[in-house]
Amino acid sequence: MNAPDKLPATPEPHVMKTYGRLPMALSHGRGCWLWDSDGKKYLDGLAGIAVNTLGHAHPKLVPALQDQVAKLIHTSNYYAAPLQERLAAKLCEISGLANVFFCNSGLEANEGAIKIARKFGHDKGIERPEIVVYEKAFHGRSIATLSATGNAKVQAGFEPLVEGFVRVPLNDAAAIEDVARNNPNVVAVFLEVIQGEGGVNPAKIEYLQQVRRICDERGWLLMLDEVQCGIGRTGKWFAHQWAGIKPDVMPLAKGLGSGVPVGAIVCGPLAAKVFGPGNHGTTFGGNPLAMRAGIETLSIMEEDKLLDNAANVGALLRAGLLRELQDLPGFVELRGQGLMLGLELDRNCGELLNRAADAGLMISVTADRVIRLLPPLILSAPEAEQIVAILAPLIKDFLASKPS
Repeated sequence: MNAPDKLPATPEPHVMKTYGRLPMALSHGRGCWLWDSDGKKYLDGLAGIAVNTLGHAHPKLVPALQDQVAKLIHTSNYYAAPLQERLAAKLCEISGLANVFFCNSGLEANEGAIKIARKFGHDKGIERPEIVVYEKAFHGRSIATLSATGNAKVQAGFEPLVEGFVRVPLNDAAAIEDVARNNPNVVAVFLEVIQGEGGVNPAKIEYLQQVRRICDERGWLLMLDEVQCGIGRTGKWFAHQWAGIKPDVMPLAKGLGSGVPVGAIVCGPLAAKVFGPGNHGTTFGGNPLAMRAGIETLSIMEEDKLLDNAANVGALLRAGLLRELQDLPGFVELRGQGLMLGLELDRNCGELLNRAADAGLMISVTADRVIRLLPPLILSAPEAEQIVAILAPLIKDFLASKPS
């Protein structure tokens, strides 16, 4: 996420300065709305960066989590974990895959996917396995996931990076074919179905189908990072389902727990048995509170038909934004699907974070020039129209007053 250029001094002298925070503290929320400590109200167009699937203080989620907190929060993975099995079974049902490893975050899920690919290669007798990754990708900030990420800005200062990654442009099947001909140690292809931090760049349906075919022909793992675009955000459970394919490895996190940290690595038959006892592990991952959050989130999504809502309200939001902006000089393109949308401008627009907050709207700016919208999946049609009513004038004013 791009931080605003200028911020007042923050009253956090003991907190490490790793974030460019906006100058407000949020105190509480309800539905798609947030309030700061001064009582100002904001429409949430960000959902904690695609995390708060059910919005804030959801009337079904809150009592379920209160019930779980009163019973059991954490035990460790020394013992049988019935809630893990319940959530894993549901994830396998909606994905068509085989088994799940639970962790705490998208970074951890992606790190685990990289480990699976490497062990998959070693099990095939490949001493130095390689993984195909992408320009503009973002998979996390650990050393391994940072190395897989395609952003020199976030990598700078943390070299040497981890070896074993071959980088290609998105939506270029010929580049994958070239890698296949020239890199005998490749064991997997690893991509976001929609690049989030890279600027809301979708992989085309035909490209996903081509990569699936290439992986099948070569015996490679297809690893699809659904950390940001999964869990119903595009109108299907997982964004790759629009292409009618299945991955071999699928990292998940963000929206899975509606704000409670949950990560997961969901594997198909080709990868399901790569890890054995001792190959991977976690202290906090799969704890009862996180599992209950995941179970309740998916259940509520089904009960309230939130996949349909994401598709329908997302289409309404897209149409409203295009109606206001598509012929505007300086507006480049609207990308994404469902309730994961990115509006690219022809100039850096980080200052719109502050302008939008001043106007009562939470947004994100990523890749310098892309306004990113990731609202809760409970967003209503009137709230989508309110986003348009707030955001479109801000963009028009910004483009009229700032040179490209």
